[in-house]
Amino acid sequence: MKVTTTAIPDVLLITPKVFGDSRGFFLETFNAARYAEAGIPGPFVQDNHSHSAKGVLRGLHFQKQYPQGKLVYVTLGSVFDVAVDIRQNSPSFGQWVGVTLSADDHQQFYVPPGFAHGFCVLSEFADFHYKCTDYYHPEDDGSIRWDDPGIGIQWPITEPTLSAKDANAPFLKDL
Repeated sequence: MKVTTTAIPDVLLITPKVFGDSRGFFLETFNAARYAEAGIPGPFVQDNHSHSAKGVLRGLHFQKQYPQGKLVYVTLGSVFDVAVDIRQNSPSFGQWVGVTLSADDHQQFYVPPGFAHGFCVLSEFADFHYKCTDYYHPEDDGSIRWDDPGIGIQWPITEPTLSAKDANAPFLKDL
């Protein structure tokens, strides 16, 4: 696998080795030892799967007291995936990194603990998978407005389909 750092060095883009022929393909989506060697700490304790239609935007989500690291990838369709640094003492606080992930390229995106995370669906449908380093705690859930001008994410869509929670999320400066 190939690991590429992004503009925020703790956020990583992973390109696995894909072995393909006329029958299809095979790839290893996770190997704890190999990922630890690449600087992606575990353990991962929960796997999630989201299926969404084109134009759906989920996020920006985080947990306050139980921050989750996430290893994310797409197995159907494509998404624009975003990580926002919300670690208050970080030199990149409030900055974001975005990548397009698709079932065709098999790339993965590592979002460390202390980041808000979100994605929007670019294809007709998308199946989005993520491994988490902590369990989901509903009482600890937080969110930031997807279109927060203080962050300035350049989403590839302008009128996403949002949940009520995401549509009414506060701005980062108000947290």
